[in-house]
Amino acid sequence: MMKIVYAGAPEFSVAPLKSLSEAGFRVIAVVTQPDKPVGRKAVLTPTPLKSYALSQGIPVYDFAKIREHAAELRALGADVMITCAYGQLLTQEVLDAFPAGVYNIHASLLPRWRGASPIQHAILAGDIQTGVTVMKTDIGLDTGDMLLCEKTPVLPDDTAGTLSEKLSSLGGECIVRAMKELEAGAAAFAKQDGARATVCKKIGKEDCLTDFARPAEEVCRLIRAMNPSPLAYAFLKGKLVNFYFAEPCGAQADAAAAPGEVVRADKTGVYVAAGGGYVKITELQLEGGKRMRAADAVNGRKIAAGDIFAKERA
Repeated sequence: MMKIVYAGAPEFSVAPLKSLSEAGFRVIAVVTQPDKPVGRKAVLTPTPLKSYALSQGIPVYDFAKIREHAAELRALGADVMITCAYGQLLTQEVLDAFPAGVYNIHASLLPRWRGASPIQHAILAGDIQTGVTVMKTDIGLDTGDMLLCEKTPVLPDDTAGTLSEKLSSLGGECIVRAMKELEAGAAAFAKQDGARATVCKKIGKEDCLTDFARPAEEVCRLIRAMNPSPLAYAFLKGKLVNFYFAEPCGAQADAAAAPGEVVRADKTGVYVAAGGGYVKITELQLEGGKRMRAADAVNGRKIAAGDIFAKERA
């Protein structure tokens, strides 16, 4: 049986590793990112993948720069490396350390959404389907030959969080199938059509500022795409408000209402004027507070009709 080194970091990468182990594949080591300070007290915290691997007795290497450890990786004697949301670029020297190749579990239907944030961008773009691609890694950005693809729908209420869970589970199914095909000598690869490629960058906080002058549907997609992190936001009465969930309302916005103006606030949610309609916000977080239902913010008199969600802190 092939010996595998598995590289990843976030929660997304845990389910595929579990699937490989449960399918009987021999994962001899895990590579992940170094522990990072988390929270107000800056507690040094391992990645979710490291925590899981250690609980299973799998040796872990948390290289700050994997490119400096190609010889160490080669010395492990693995046949294959599998990467999943690992977060570091691989050099040719690292790729050459594995005789049977390096394979990546990518959360999109390549060549669509090559890059760092395919799940968020599928939602932002209003894609009705996405999926997982297992590809053989080369030194390009998600440009390698595809071993298999599996589709799944993007539902109207999917957030990046819920879609990530589905794709992580699907990634586990796909990588097990892919490794079985590879072991059996039955792997068939397909070239990507570069002319159809789209690329997505890493999401920054600046990408999360909510502009209610945009179409209501677009605003809601932004809010869902940034949930659970880094969260879409705007400013209310000079304080930051994070948005967790919203849905568009079909009615046309009152021409007298400015973009971002709260036109209704009751137990059903907070209705905000946007381009071509209203955005009904149902979950949010006020600065310094906890996540709550929008209805609770209304009941606590923190949000009322006539308030304005702005793009800048007043």
